[in-house]
Amino acid sequence: MTFTCIEDLRQAHKRRVPRMFYDYVDSGSWTETTYRDNETAFEKIKLRQRVARDISTRSIASKLIGRTAAMPVALAPTGLTGMQHADGEILAARAAEKFGVPFTLSTMSICSIEAVAAAVSQPFWFQLYVMKDFDFIKSLIERARPHCDALVVTVDLHILGQRHKDIKNGLSTPPAPTPRNLLNMMTKLRWARGMLGTSNRDFGNVIGHAKGVENMRTLGQWSAEQLDPSLDWDDVARLRELWGGKFIVKGVMEPQDARAAVNSGADAVLVSNHGGRQLDGAPATIDVLPAIVAEVGNDAEVWMDGGIRSGQDVFKALALGAHGTMIGRAFLYGLGADGEAGVTRCLDIIANELDLTMAFCGLTDINNVDSSVIWQP
Repeated sequence: MTFTCIEDLRQAHKRRVPRMFYDYVDSGSWTETTYRDNETAFEKIKLRQRVARDISTRSIASKLIGRTAAMPVALAPTGLTGMQHADGEILAARAAEKFGVPFTLSTMSICSIEAVAAAVSQPFWFQLYVMKDFDFIKSLIERARPHCDALVVTVDLHILGQRHKDIKNGLSTPPAPTPRNLLNMMTKLRWARGMLGTSNRDFGNVIGHAKGVENMRTLGQWSAEQLDPSLDWDDVARLRELWGGKFIVKGVMEPQDARAAVNSGADAVLVSNHGGRQLDGAPATIDVLPAIVAEVGNDAEVWMDGGIRSGQDVFKALALGAHGTMIGRAFLYGLGADGEAGVTRCLDIIANELDLTMAFCGLTDINNVDSSVIWQP
């Protein structure tokens, strides 16, 4: 099948992956208003087309917290990636490394830090959920340190948003093997063959490492108790000091919180509403981006995720002040559709669309994109 856009990858993902895991990716909390708004908000932003300019030589290369990237895009941390395709985190990390963009491994990944590190030659990034067991947090940081050159701390998951599709599908930790789910899995032969052929089917960063978590059965109770609703900015600053390297704070939606993240030592602030999976009714990330950029100024880089489904979306985020972007669902669609090749195709599509959009707007260097490309009536 020829994949020409991210939507093509999404449709293939939906066909090839069990319903419970596809729904985990392609859904939001409650009424899913924020989840939908993240995408549709981009459609309201119009661009100025410029002509008769020399656009024969162009570059979309950039830097993210000092790291050279083929384009201002990184793969976001996503849980259960290894359930979208066998060895999913490994395949995504390989694709990102070959393409030249950063990959971020989630705390709640299927493949462990060590398994991913063994499959790539360059450092990647590690995302940390703050949990009550601080000894476990410290051990995660120590495990990540030799393999990762940036730590991404998620601050918008003190408590878990209510996601109706996950509840109905029995997508718990671990996933519930209901008759409906098992029957659906049996219809996804390509997916099933891959899962049968890998040993990476557990939560590799947690099982065997967290106290009292020796298997999937004991993981469920542990994870339900571990999210820390007492998380505050002092805790974030403490993690910054403990890590000592490049530090990214993910989940900021208000200027005052962005300022607090900077004061806590963030090298980059990631504007994110968790893909519309936490507070339903929150605004789209692209809509709050300019105010956060204005507050942070040059004190830290400001990135955004949420709703990015094309290179043109990336371009619009840069025009509104983002230094970089992260993609989650887009690369998961590619992974579910065609494994490593699907992730690579996702990145190819976004890079091509980003380059063409830049050219149509009369620019040749992605680092020169600013608000002048936005059309105003």
